[in-house]
Amino acid sequence: MTSLLLFAQEGPAPQPPGGSLLPLFVLGMVVMFLMVVVFPAQRRQKKEQDKLVSTLKRGAKVLTNAGIVATVVSATDGEDEIVIRSEDTKLRIKRNVVVQILGSDEAAKS
Repeated sequence: MTSLLLFAQEGPAPQPPGGSLLPLFVLGMVVMFLMVVVFPAQRRQKKEQDKLVSTLKRGAKVLTNAGIVATVVSATDGEDEIVIRSEDTKLRIKRNVVVQILGSDEAAKS
């Protein structure tokens, strides 16, 4: 009969309980980055947009996020929509699409 020699092989190195801590550390760093940098910047930008929208008055020249430069025809406090005029066209838009107030139409006429 043939004799067989069996060689024992070492198994994989034992892992610490709970696995590797590196993914958990990276996830923690991402969360901290979001809390410290991204969220405060978004809050600040939202406050600036709200302040801009609240100051809209009739006759103000505005720029929308679509690139339309127009004059505010009517803006009632408490309403979410305003009416603007650009050339011969009147549009009803939401207040939050206004990205910049360029000045007033009366100042340009004088």
